[in-house]
Amino acid sequence: MGDAGPGVHLLCLAASSGVPLFCRSSGGGPSRQQLPFSVIGSLNGVHMFGQNLDVQLDSARTEDTTVVWKSFHDSITLIAVSSEEGASELSLERMLHMVFGAMVLIVGLEELTNIRNVERLKKELRASYCLIDSFLGSSELIGDLTQCVDSAIPPEGSLMQETLSGFAEATGTAFASLLVSGRVVAATEGWWRLGMPEAVLLPWLVGSLPPQAARDYPVYLPHGSPKVPHRLLTLTLLRGLELCLLCGPRPPLGQLDPQLLERWWQPLLEPLRACLPLGPRVLPEGFPLHSDILGLLLLHLELRRCLFTVEPSRDKEPSPEQRRRLLRNFYTLVATTHFPAPGPAEKEEEAGSPAQRPRACYLVLGPGAGRGNISVSLFIRSQ
Repeated sequence: MGDAGPGVHLLCLAASSGVPLFCRSSGGGPSRQQLPFSVIGSLNGVHMFGQNLDVQLDSARTEDTTVVWKSFHDSITLIAVSSEEGASELSLERMLHMVFGAMVLIVGLEELTNIRNVERLKKELRASYCLIDSFLGSSELIGDLTQCVDSAIPPEGSLMQETLSGFAEATGTAFASLLVSGRVVAATEGWWRLGMPEAVLLPWLVGSLPPQAARDYPVYLPHGSPKVPHRLLTLTLLRGLELCLLCGPRPPLGQLDPQLLERWWQPLLEPLRACLPLGPRVLPEGFPLHSDILGLLLLHLELRRCLFTVEPSRDKEPSPEQRRRLLRNFYTLVATTHFPAPGPAEKEEEAGSPAQRPRACYLVLGPGAGRGNISVSLFIRSQ
């Protein structure tokens, strides 16, 4: 796989014919968006060969490369090829699930499971490239891996929540949220009840789109409505802070005039401005956090929400990018070792002895632990 170049490469093929629908990659090689056709054919061929023998090929690993295959609805095959240090089957598999969810979000499940015209599908899928590419790059978010909604804590959360709920009721929708840099600052109960993966995908989609004052964007909900589109309305309240509404045919975008927005949101101008730094920081100014904490990942597994930041103590080593990679790699280690997805047998055993379930896992790396004076901690609870 040396000719594929460094980074992560993503292949999407029609399962029945093996025709490539697209190829995306990260890493900045000279042929950044395309693997050699011989490599694509070999990767798909070995997967199809196994299927013909009733053998399910999920992953493979060489000295410097990890490959993961995943088929969806016997119609779409996704292949992830990674030569990045620390790449794992879990992270690549979850990325493939997010990629397929992104495809459904943009074009709908019907177009993907009943492919009538390959060339037309290729063109339609181009609209999903920005979102898909965000999963391949080095993102400040982590919901693609944790399958929890990236969130932030606003300084005046109750006031913002009350205003958002009132505005949603005034516009006739139960699904509304405030986003800053792809993170949910506040949301209505209806928005929080959205299923996976759309609860994670919608903020990612808004964060991946070019800035605009307003949008009226058709989306399918991979879990809730994969074949009937909804409308995602977005309104920029401040640069970097967007108001999102998920609705049906009504209200029209023109109904959300500046006067309506001003009436509801002008009194909250200062609290809204205070939300802008929450993009990378997640926590409000003055939040009590120990000075030795370099990065934080906090998950609420029942509510499917998470806080993820590497902003504390920016002047210390390692760099924010290294901290993100450390936390992502350690989460992967913990998730695969201590919190594996339960299979049927595990579920039966779990019902008989719930006290044996793992509750928490801690890691502290200090002096002499392999990275100098680095201290990284992660805490995960099952409830």
